[in-house]
Amino acid sequence: MIELIKLPYAPEALEPVISARTIGFHYGKHLQTYVNNLNLLIEQDSALSGRTLEEIVCNSSGSISNNAGQILNHNLYFTQFRSPKSDNAPAGRIAQAIEKQFGSFGNFCEEFKQKGTALFGSGWVWLSADKDGSLVISQEPNAGNPLTRGLKPLLTFDVWEHAYYLDYQNRRPDHLAALWQIVDWDEVNRRLG
Repeated sequence: MIELIKLPYAPEALEPVISARTIGFHYGKHLQTYVNNLNLLIEQDSALSGRTLEEIVCNSSGSISNNAGQILNHNLYFTQFRSPKSDNAPAGRIAQAIEKQFGSFGNFCEEFKQKGTALFGSGWVWLSADKDGSLVISQEPNAGNPLTRGLKPLLTFDVWEHAYYLDYQNRRPDHLAALWQIVDWDEVNRRLG
C-alpha cells in the first residue's frame, strides 16, 4: 500500500512563492488522487505488491507507470522545499558541482528556467547526476522521471499547470524563477550523496 507522504512544513510555509491554496489542491487533491489510483491498480496486480515506487516506475507502463511516476515525482518535489529566503543559493557539494558544470549558479538557473519554460504541455524539469557524477538538466513530459534513464534525480520543478496556475496563472517563467527562494539545498546535497 502506497501512502501519501507527510509534508515537512505547514501548507502556508512556502508563501508567497507557493500559496497554501495551491498546496491544498496540488498535494491534497492531485497527489492524493495518484496515490489512490495506484493503490487500486496494485490491488488488481499482485505482482506490484511490496515493490518500491522506483521499481514500479522503472518496470511498468501505462496507467501504472503514470500514477507511480507522478507519486515519485511529487514526493521528490514536495520534500525539496523549505520557507522562502530571498538570497537562497546552493552550498556544499551541489554548489561546487553546479559551478563546475555550468560556470555559475546564475547560468544554471537560466538554463533550468529555459528548459522548464520550453517544455511543451505538461511535465517536469530535472537536475540529475549521471553515473560519473556529472550534472544533467532534462525535460521529462507527463510523469517522466530521469531514473528510467539511469540518472539520479536531485531536484525537480513541476511544470504542470496545477502546480502554479492559482498563484501565477499562465506565467510559468515567473513561477520557475520564484522557486529558487524555497529550494532546500541541504536536501539536494543529501540526494547527491
